[in-house]
Order: sequence, then structure tokens, then C-alpha cells
Amino acid sequence: MKVEAVKLPTFGRGLSARVLLLTILFVLVSEVLIYAPSIARFRLDWLEEKLNTAHLAILALEATPDYMIDPELEIRLLDHVGARIIGLRGSDGKNLIMRGTTPPLLVDVTVDLSDRGFVQLLEDGVDTLVQPRNRVLRVKGYSPRAADVVVDVVLDEWPLRQAMIAYSWRVLGLSVVISLITAALVFGALQWLIIRPMRRLTGGMVAFRQDPEAMLGEFGATTRGDEIGVAEREFAEMHTNVRQALQQKARLAALGTAVSKINHDLRGILATARLITDRLAESDNPDVRKAAPALLRSLDRAVDLCSDTLNFTREGPPKPAFQIVQLKELIDEVGESLAKLLAGGKVWSNTVPETATVRADRGQLYRILRNLGENALQMGAHTVTLNAVDNPEGIEIRVSDDGPGLPPKAVENLFVPFKGSARAGGTGLGLAIARELMRGQGGDLRLLRSEAGGAVFAIDLANGRSQPH
Repeated sequence: MKVEAVKLPTFGRGLSARVLLLTILFVLVSEVLIYAPSIARFRLDWLEEKLNTAHLAILALEATPDYMIDPELEIRLLDHVGARIIGLRGSDGKNLIMRGTTPPLLVDVTVDLSDRGFVQLLEDGVDTLVQPRNRVLRVKGYSPRAADVVVDVVLDEWPLRQAMIAYSWRVLGLSVVISLITAALVFGALQWLIIRPMRRLTGGMVAFRQDPEAMLGEFGATTRGDEIGVAEREFAEMHTNVRQALQQKARLAALGTAVSKINHDLRGILATARLITDRLAESDNPDVRKAAPALLRSLDRAVDLCSDTLNFTREGPPKPAFQIVQLKELIDEVGESLAKLLAGGKVWSNTVPETATVRADRGQLYRILRNLGENALQMGAHTVTLNAVDNPEGIEIRVSDDGPGLPPKAVENLFVPFKGSARAGGTGLGLAIARELMRGQGGDLRLLRSEAGGAVFAIDLANGRSQPH
């Protein structure tokens, strides 16, 4: 099957660009969170500096005998401070005022710096920035130079707003530079630690999908101990295992095709040999008649081997034809087919209720039950007991015997073709085919236990259900 080529995304649509953009965005968001208290602090420092400068300016009044200075000097001092009116109240009750030629003013906002919390400072900062017009502020607070002196300043808000805007632009420029530098550093680190390995891992997956049997070179030869290193090594190990399994399956498929052709011809040869052996059994020579049964048994085993091999080499189990099956009737039918093996007092015990039914492929289920019963009787069991148990997933048919149990080596490879036979001369295909048929019906075949007192197999029918009884 032709696999459509898959291209890795370009930089603009890949993980790298997203990481870069998200890094810049997150840094800018963090700068915004830092900017809000910074601009509030800038406003507070600006106003406190005005109070400090105003205190220095009004001290000129104390240097005169009558607390009066030249009006021109007063105007120059007010201009230097950037205020319209300056007032001072000391702890001794002394009050000073400097107003120049300023006429009476209507104050828009009064700001008391001695009573401003963090939230209030943030609100004041935003309020100043969004103002479209100049407002007259009255700012009062304790002088930074004397804790017992209250300074009162009336000034225009517009210069404060202009200074805050200029500060904001400086912060924005610095934020952009920091964002770009941080984004570049974070991007480089992520590119080296995550993105490049992920692109390499993705490329390996795409190559694996396009050609599962191709070599991946040194892919996965990493010493990283983190999750990506584990993922690379596990993917490389998985690729190696799958590649080997595919190669083995390809060889087995070719071998199966050859064996099927050989078996087809071999069965014809064996059939001819059996006919000849049947005639030898009627020979007048007693030695020939004595050897004929052993020869017939050998030929029968060879025919069975050919039949099992041909069945196993088919491409998957046949599609099941589901129907409602009377379970007790089917088990009785299987017991009748094993009449020869039940000779000598052996028992086929069918304890399934008369009303029990299952939804399954009748032919396949018959074949599975017969295989389990035949194996048990050939292993030396005297009694084979069958019963049915309901469970939440469906119905479970249990096949129990009182034989010697299975050898440990057979249990290890029980459902492995050509390895799991418990009988001398067996192929191990019977149970492998039985499980394959059962799984084809959505169920399973399991060995519940095997001990000296016998073995118990369970047939799970996921789509089956027995009727109430």
C-alpha cells in the first residue's frame, strides 16, 4: 500500500514560532503587571519631589524679617518649583504662604500623600494618565526634609501627566528589549531542549510510517535522562522490535505459502499411501498385517499435521457467522464425536443447563470444544466436565479434566504454534488455532490452571449470554 508523504510544518506554522510568540507575549504581560505599580510609584515620587522642592523654596520667607520677599523672586521660586501656590505649616503653629500673582483658583483634586494606600496610588496613576485635560491639583503631605512640617502645594496636573507618559514610553522600550532578549534566550533553550528533539522524533515517526522496515540509523542513541530521552529510546526500541517482527512475518508468510503448496501435494501422496496400507492390512502375511496398524497411525498423524498446517497458514481466521446456539446440545454433539476416545469407561460430563444459549459461530465453537476434549482424553484424563458461568462481559465455558495436567514447558508456550504441544508428536497448532478462532469472535481462550489433578480451560464469549435458568 502506498503511503502518502508527510511534510513537517514550516517554521511559521510549527511549534517553534508558537513558542517564540508565546514567550514574547508572556514577557510583555509580566512587564504590564510590573508597569502598573511602577507608574504609580513614579507619580508618588514626582509629587514628593515637588513637596521637597516647595519646602526649600518657601524657606526663603523665613530668611526675611517680615516673612516677605521680592515679588519677582517669589514668582521665580514658584516657577522653579512648578507650583502656583505653596503653603507651609510647622509644628509650632507657624504658617507660611507663597502665591505670587496667582488669582484665586478652583482646585479640581486634592491629594493627601500621607493617606494613600497601594490600591489608591494605582487608581490615581491610571486617573492621571487617562485625563484629556489639565486639572489643578492640591497636594499636601509631610515634608521629606522635616517630618513635623506639612507642605501644601497647588499645581497643574499636565506636567505630571507628560512626565508619566514619557516614563511609560521608556518602560515600553525597555520592556520590548527585555522581551526580545528573554524570548531569544528561552526560545534557544526550548529549541535545543525540546523542539529539535521533538522534530527529530516526529521525523522518525513519519519515516517509520512511510517505511516500517527501513533502518533509522543512530536514532534513539541519546544519553538524555528526561522524558524526551526516554521517548526517543522507547521509540527506537519499538521500531527495532516492529521491524524485526515485520521481517519475521514476511519470512513466515513466504514460508507459509511454500508449505501450503507442499502440504497440498503431500496430502495427495499420503492419501495414496494410506490406500496401499489398507490393502497391506488384508495381506496373508502375518508380519505385514502386524505392521500395518502402526503404519496407518503414522500416516494419520502425517495427514493431521498437513491439515493443521494448512489451516494455520490461511490469512487469518474465517469470518464468524454468529447465531444463537443451544450450548448443551452442541456439547453433547461434541461428546458423540469423541466416542472412540471415550471407550473404556471414560466420561464426557455435560453440566450445562438445558436452557443455556450463546451467540457464537456454531462450527468454530464445535471445533474449539472438540480440540480441548480430544487433548484432555489423549493426555490420559478419565473425566472431562463442561459447565457455563455467567460474568459481566458475557459467558464463560469451562472445560475441566482429571488428567495429569500439562508439563511446565507446554504451559509456557501453550498457544505458540509448533511449541505448545503437550503430546509427543503433536504440533501445538490445535490450541493456537482455537485461540485465534475465539479471538476472531471477540472472545478468548485461556488456561485457568494446570496441576497434577487436571487442567481447566476457559472459553470467554464476549458476545455471548446464557438465558436465565
